[in-house]
Amino acid sequence: MRDLRELSSLKDRTALVTGGAGHIGAAIADGLAEAGADLILLDRDGKLGEVLCEDLKTRRGARCAYIDVDLERAEADCNLVPRVESFTGRLDILVNCAAFVGTSDLDGWNEPFERQSVETWRRAVEVNMTAPFILVKKLVHLLQASGHGSIVNIASIYGVMGQAPALYEGTSMNNPAAYGASKGGLLQLTRWLATTLAPRVRVNAITPGGVERGQPRSFIERYVARTPMGRMAAEEDIKGAAAYLASDLSAYVTGQNIVVDGGWSAW
Repeated sequence: MRDLRELSSLKDRTALVTGGAGHIGAAIADGLAEAGADLILLDRDGKLGEVLCEDLKTRRGARCAYIDVDLERAEADCNLVPRVESFTGRLDILVNCAAFVGTSDLDGWNEPFERQSVETWRRAVEVNMTAPFILVKKLVHLLQASGHGSIVNIASIYGVMGQAPALYEGTSMNNPAAYGASKGGLLQLTRWLATTLAPRVRVNAITPGGVERGQPRSFIERYVARTPMGRMAAEEDIKGAAAYLASDLSAYVTGQNIVVDGGWSAW
């Protein structure tokens, strides 16, 4: 029987993290690198992505490559698979973390419902749900060949529950319909892929609660009052769940959604 150290090790495995230059994506990449994985960060912010790669090399001793990709046009990117294959020749872990979020600066997005645009709805669905579908299609042959293939989709508490409008009163914040709808769709895609790709590839999801990032004090206070753990999440709260689902610690786990929300959804 393998011990926990061996089960949790990602040595000699390669992980691709979309949104790897973002807050949660960077934290997940750091955790996977700490467990021994080589990293491919995929995002649109080349300068920051390169800086993060260098940091992982220095602090974690990980091999790391950055690929600049616009996930709204993922289907048209014919060079993605060769670039992934040229890194280590394998892919063991795919983390779909990139997303348009509630604070994204998009016309017709952070608006009252009647002013949310169909165009922005489509853009959000393209990145939050369609891009993971496309990436899995493009990369599934590598994951199947791995022997340890694991897909981890990063959803949201608003993909599980309806929004709480009172949280946003008196602030410029909002939660667009497309965000929750696309994240809920990602959770169903997780279950569909889990039963379709088993047993060679496992597919699971993580649902983070709200992450504190300098929101208005009134919003934070209202959010914390609804959270049994008495605080909003930090990025590092997601690292453990991601490392668990990526590794053999969860070798018999597929089609599941780990909710990391401080108890928000337990009321």
